[in-house]
Amino acid sequence: MAEATPCSWWELDWREGPARMRKRIRRLSPLETLSVERLKESQDRNGAISQTNALNQDELTPKEDESKRGEEGVDCTKLTFFPALHESQHSEDFLELCRERQVILQELVDHEKVTQKYSLVIVQGHLVSEGLLLFGRQHFYICENFTLSPVGDVYCTRHCLSNISDPFIFNLCSKDRSSDHYSCQCHSYGDLRELRQARFLLQDIALEIFFRNGYSKFLVFYNGDRSKVFKSFYSFQPSLKGKSITEDPVNLRRYPGSDKTMLQRWQKRDISNFEYLMHLNTLAGRTYNDYMQYPVFPWVLADYTSQTLNLMNPKTFRDLSKPMGAQTKERKLKFIQRFKEVEKTEGDMTVQCHYCTHYSSAIIVASYLVRMPPFTQAFCCLQGGSFDVADRMFHSIKNAWESASRENMSDVRELTPEFFYLPEFLTNCNAVEFGCMQDGTALGDVQLPPWADEDPRKFVSLHRQALESEFVSANLHHWIDLIFGYKQQGAAAVEAVNTFHPYFYGDKMDLSNISDPLIRNTILGFVSNFGQVPKQLFTKPHPARTTVGKPSSGKDVSTPASLPGYSQPFFYSPQSLRPSQVTVKASASPPLPSALKRHRRPAWPHTKYMYLFSLGSESPKGAIGHIVPTEKTILAVEKNKVLLPPLWNRTFSWGFDDFSCCLGNYGSDKILVTFENLAAWGRCLCAVCPSPTTIVTSGASAVVCVWELGMAKGRPRGLHLKQALYGHTQAVTCLAASVTFSLLVSGSQDCTCILWDLDHLTHVAHLPAHREGISAIAISDVSGTIVSCAGAHLSLWNVNGQSLASITTAWGPEGAITCCCVIEGPAWDTSHVIITGSQDGMVRIWKTEDVKMSVPGRAAPEEPLAQPPSPRGQKWEKNIALCRELDVSVALTGKPSKTSPAVTALAMSRNQTKLLVGDEKGRIFCWSAEG
Repeated sequence: MAEATPCSWWELDWREGPARMRKRIRRLSPLETLSVERLKESQDRNGAISQTNALNQDELTPKEDESKRGEEGVDCTKLTFFPALHESQHSEDFLELCRERQVILQELVDHEKVTQKYSLVIVQGHLVSEGLLLFGRQHFYICENFTLSPVGDVYCTRHCLSNISDPFIFNLCSKDRSSDHYSCQCHSYGDLRELRQARFLLQDIALEIFFRNGYSKFLVFYNGDRSKVFKSFYSFQPSLKGKSITEDPVNLRRYPGSDKTMLQRWQKRDISNFEYLMHLNTLAGRTYNDYMQYPVFPWVLADYTSQTLNLMNPKTFRDLSKPMGAQTKERKLKFIQRFKEVEKTEGDMTVQCHYCTHYSSAIIVASYLVRMPPFTQAFCCLQGGSFDVADRMFHSIKNAWESASRENMSDVRELTPEFFYLPEFLTNCNAVEFGCMQDGTALGDVQLPPWADEDPRKFVSLHRQALESEFVSANLHHWIDLIFGYKQQGAAAVEAVNTFHPYFYGDKMDLSNISDPLIRNTILGFVSNFGQVPKQLFTKPHPARTTVGKPSSGKDVSTPASLPGYSQPFFYSPQSLRPSQVTVKASASPPLPSALKRHRRPAWPHTKYMYLFSLGSESPKGAIGHIVPTEKTILAVEKNKVLLPPLWNRTFSWGFDDFSCCLGNYGSDKILVTFENLAAWGRCLCAVCPSPTTIVTSGASAVVCVWELGMAKGRPRGLHLKQALYGHTQAVTCLAASVTFSLLVSGSQDCTCILWDLDHLTHVAHLPAHREGISAIAISDVSGTIVSCAGAHLSLWNVNGQSLASITTAWGPEGAITCCCVIEGPAWDTSHVIITGSQDGMVRIWKTEDVKMSVPGRAAPEEPLAQPPSPRGQKWEKNIALCRELDVSVALTGKPSKTSPAVTALAMSRNQTKLLVGDEKGRIFCWSAEG
C-alpha cells in the first residue's frame, strides 16, 4: 500500500448531509495537488487566485475536461443555440477559434434541443465566474466561463466580450477568472430538490438551486431574468411548487406554514438547536455558496480555561441576550459612547451605529477555516495573495473568544456551523506553512481549551453538547432576536446595543436608486469586504423553547441520556431489552395467524413471552438476509435477496447457477425480469440497492458494478452498467451504502474495505488492511460512521475513513461476526452502539466510550496515501466495550444451546425501540425496550 507523502492534499467537499452539515472531505487529484503545491512556492496575488479556480470545481459531473477533449466532436450544425456554419464568415471564424465549446457539446444529451439561454454569474465561495444557464427538454445545463454574443450565440469568455453590464460584478469575475477552466454540468430536472430566491450584494437577484444529492448552486441573474428562470424551472418540474421560498421578506416574518411547523418542532424539542439555527440561516439567505453571507452561529461558551466543562453552571455560558459587543460592561459602554459621538460630531443619523465591523464576513469565515481547503486559498485571495501575520491569524479558541468578547473594539465576530460538527478544520491536516508567531511557535493546529484534552473531536462533541444544553435551549431565542429578529434593527436594536453601519443592511440600501457609480461601488465594496446582516425573519419577540424538568446534578454531561428534552433510546440502557412479540408480514396467501408457531416458555420472570414467527411457505426459505421494518409491519427476505426502496415491494435476487440475477415482487415467486448481462462479471456474492433504480453488485470478479435499472411506464426493463469500480484483488463479500452521505463501502476477502463516492462513482479512500477477510459492513445515516467486521474483529471509522476504534470480539471460528448494524443517538454524542450477530448464534451489543490514552503523545502510525489524515495531538481514543449479550436459545428455552443457528440479519425498528434478529433457520426474533 502506498505510503503517506506531503503531496496528499485534502479539501472539504461541497456536499451537504443531514441538517446541512458538510462532513465529507475529499482527496485532491494529482493535477489539483500540483496546483495547491504552488501555493507554497508563490505568495503573489495572481498565483493565489489562479489556484483557487482549480481547487473549487464542483464534482457534480465526474468526467474530466481532459478526457472530454479527446472524444469525438459533435456536429455543431445540429445545435439550436450555436451559429450554423452557413450563417456568416464571422460565425465560422469564431467556431474555429472557440474549441472550448466542445465542453458544452459533449455534455448535451442526444437529440437535445436548447430552448432558453440566460446569462448569469456563478458564485462558489469567494469565487465569482461568468456563465450560462441553458434549458433543454429533460435537462438543464450550467456552463462556467461561457457567455452570449450580441446575437445570442454561445462562446467562451476568452473569445467573446463579457455580457456583464454591472461593473462591480464584472470586476469580481475578471479578478478571479481562470482562462483555462471551462465546464458544463448537465442536470436532470428530476435531480432538483428545492429552489430558493436569494440576495447577492444586497440585491434580490440570486437563485439557489438545491439538488437531491446534497449539492447546490448559487446563480446570480444581473439582467433581471430571475423571475423568468423561476417560471421555467416550474414549467419543467411542477413538483417544485410548494418546496420553494418565493415569499417577500415581509411575509417571512409572519411564520409561513412550513416555518411555523419548524418553530413548533423546535419548541417541542423534536429538532435540535443546531437544526433550527441552520433552518433560520437558510430562510434568511445565509449560504455556504457565498462566503459574504455564510451561515452564522453563536458563541455559546465563555469558559475556555477550565480543565472540565460544567454545563450545569450558567457562568460557563456566554450571555445570549447580548451581542458580542456587549458581553462586558466596559466594552458595552464604549460602544454606546461611540454611538452617541457619531450623533454629536456628524449630526447625520444615517451613519449612527455601534459597530462598523460585522459578526460574519468572508474574511472571518476564511480565517476560521483556513486550515481546510478551499478556505486556505480563499484566505490568501482575500488577503491579497498571502497569509496574514501569524499572530493575527486564528490559532486559539480562547484567544478568539477574548478578542471578540472583550479585548478588540473592531472584533465582534460570531462562529460558523463547522465549530459544532467538523473537527478536521481545527487541524493543519495539509501541513501548510502559515509562518511562526512572535514567540517562535510555528502556526499549526488550533489551540484548544483544556477541557478538550487537545482532541478536536472531543472539542466539537462538547461544544455541540453545550449548544444543545438546557441553558442554551432556554436562552437561544434571545440570540435569534438579535440576529434574525426584532432586535436586528430599529429602536429595539439601539436599546440592545446591536446596530451596524447602514451599508450592512440590505433592507435599507436600495442600490437601484443610487445613480452615482462611485457611491454604489463604495457600498458594494464595503459589503463584500465586511459582511451583510441576514434577512430579517421576525418583527416580534421570538417564542422561547418549552422547558423540561431539570436533570439530576450527579449525571455526567458527556452522557446524552442526561441531556434533557430527548427520549432515552434503548441502546443507552441495553439491560432493559426483553423478548417481545413481533408481527411479520405474511407473503403467503394464508393469513398470518395460521403461519404462527408460538413458544410459550417464559424467558425471564415477569416479562412477555417470546413469540417466534415462521414467514410462510413463499417467504424466506432459508437464512434471513434482509429485514426492513416499516411503519406498520416488518418485511424480510432470505439470503441472496434484497428489498428495493422506498416501497419495498420488489426484490433483487442472485446466486443462480447461470450467474444471472432477477427482479421480482415481494411475497411472490414470480420473476418480473431476468438480467443475464450480469453473468459476464462472474458469480455474484453480494448486492445493495441504495435507490429504486440503482443496484450495486459484486462478487468473485472483485469488481464492484453499479447498475441503473431502466424503467418504461413504471415497469422494469433492463440493467445498464453505469460504472465498474476496480480496487479489490479478491472476491468482494459485502456491500453497504448510504444515500445520505453518498457513500458506498465494499469489503473483500483481500482484507480491505474501499470507500466509493455514490454520486460520482469514484474512489474515496482505502481503509488499512484488516486481519481477515471482511464479513460484514454497516453505515450510519446519522453521522456516516462505518462499521467493518473481519472474522471476530470489529472496527469503527468515520465518514472520511479515519479510524475511530477497534476490538477483537471473540476467539475461534464460532465467534466470527456474520452481520452488524450501528445505532446512534443525538448528533452531538460521540458514543456509538454497534450490534453484531455471530456464527455462534449470539447477538452482542457494544458501546464506545472516550478514554484517556495511557501514553500521551504517542506517535501515530503512518497512514497510506488513500487514507485521510487523522487529527494529530489527540490524547483521547475510543474504547469498545461489551454491554449485553442476547441469546435466542435462553429466551426460548431458558437455557443456552451449544448448536444455536448463526445470526444472519439485524435491523432496528423505526422508533428505535425494537431490535430484530434473523437467523440461519429463517426465523425472526425481537427484543424490545418497551414495557
